[in-house]
Amino acid sequence: MASLGATQQNWDLIRQREMKWVEMTSHWEKTMSRRYKKVKMQCRKGIPSALRARCWPLLCGAQMCQKNNPSTYQELAVAPGDPQWMETIGRDLHRQFPLHEMFVSPQGHGQRGLLQVLKAYTLYRPEQGYCQAQGPVAAVLLMHLPPEEAFWCLVQICEVYLPGYYGPHMEAVQLDAEVFMALLRRLLPRVHKHLQQVGVGPLLYLPEWFLCLFTRSLPFPTVLRIWDAFLSEGAKVLFRVGLTLMRLALGTVEQRTACPGLLETLGALRAIPPSQLQEETFMSQVHSVALSERDLQREVRIQLAHLPKSSPGPAPLPQARLPGAQAIFESQQLARVRESTKPEIPRIVVQPPEEPRPPRRKPQTRGKTFHGLLTRSRGPPIEGPSRSHRGSASFLDTRF
Repeated sequence: MASLGATQQNWDLIRQREMKWVEMTSHWEKTMSRRYKKVKMQCRKGIPSALRARCWPLLCGAQMCQKNNPSTYQELAVAPGDPQWMETIGRDLHRQFPLHEMFVSPQGHGQRGLLQVLKAYTLYRPEQGYCQAQGPVAAVLLMHLPPEEAFWCLVQICEVYLPGYYGPHMEAVQLDAEVFMALLRRLLPRVHKHLQQVGVGPLLYLPEWFLCLFTRSLPFPTVLRIWDAFLSEGAKVLFRVGLTLMRLALGTVEQRTACPGLLETLGALRAIPPSQLQEETFMSQVHSVALSERDLQREVRIQLAHLPKSSPGPAPLPQARLPGAQAIFESQQLARVRESTKPEIPRIVVQPPEEPRPPRRKPQTRGKTFHGLLTRSRGPPIEGPSRSHRGSASFLDTRF
C-alpha cells in the first residue's frame, strides 16, 4: 500500500508539472519576457517527457526559425546530398543507439529520418559539412521530434549554443578545453594536479562529453535532464556537468591513488558507479557547482587572449555563443522588431515638364495720358471751352 501511495504521489507531481508547462508554453512570449526564472527552475526540475517535443523547440528558438523559413527543410530534404558526406553519414547510421527500437532496422523510420536530417544540415551549411558527433545529437532529437523540428533544433545547437564545435577545425572545442582546465584548477585544484601528473589532457575526454552532449557517457534519463537544463541555460551546464564528473571520479585521495597512470585515470572517468549518476541525485550536484555565466565568460576571455596567434584554422568566436533560452528569445525578438521597422526606400516620382505659358503682354501706355485713356474708353470727348481759356474753376466744373 505504501508503494502504491508513493506511485500515486509521483503521478500527481508529474501532472502538476505538466499543467505548469502547458500554461507557460501557451503564452510563451509573455512567459519569457516576465517569468524566465520560473522557466529556468522548471527546466532544472526536469521537463515532463510528454512535453519535451513542445518545449525544446521553444527553448532553443527552433520554432521561430522554422516559422521564418517555412519551406527550407522540404527543399533540402528532396535535394541530392554531397556524395562524400552521404557515404560518411551512411556508415555512421547504425552506430547511433543501436539498441533503440527506432534505429534497429536500416529501413526503419529512425535511420531514414536521421539520414535525412544530417543530409539537410550538410546542404544548409556546406562549409561545415558533417561531424560524427552530430549523429547522436540528431538521434536524441528525433526520439522526441519530427524530422523538420529536429533539424531546426540541430541548427540552433550547432550555431547558437555551440558555434565552432562541429566545423572542420573545431576551434571552439580547443578553446573550451583550456577554459575547462582553468576552471578545474580553480575549483578542484587537487584533481587538476593529478591530471597534470599522469598526463591526461582535456582533449582525451572532453570532446566526447561536450560534442555529443554526454549522450555516450551517461545514463539516458540523466542525459535528458542535462539537455533540459542545457537548452535553458546554455553551455554553462556542460562545464558544470564535467566538473561534477571529475569530482565524482577523482575527488578523494583514495580515488586518485588508485589511478597512478593515464589509462587508469581515463578508466575511472568512465567507471563512475551508476547510483551516483541517477538523475535526481546527479543534477542536484550539477546545479550546486559554483560557476556562474559571468565566471565562464571571464575565463573564456582570459584563455582566448592566451591562445597562440599562429594556431591553424579560424579564430574562435565565443561572442557568437548565446547563454541559453533567454538570450536567444531576446535576440529573436530584437531581430523581429528590426525587420518590422525597416526603413522604406523613398520613391522618386518624375513629373512631365509643364507646357510653357505664353508671356503676359503688358498694356502699351507709354506716352498716353490718363485723361486720354478715359475719353477713348467713354466715347467722344465732351465739348467745352478751349484749353487755353480754361480757368481753374471752370476746369473743375467740367463733367467727364
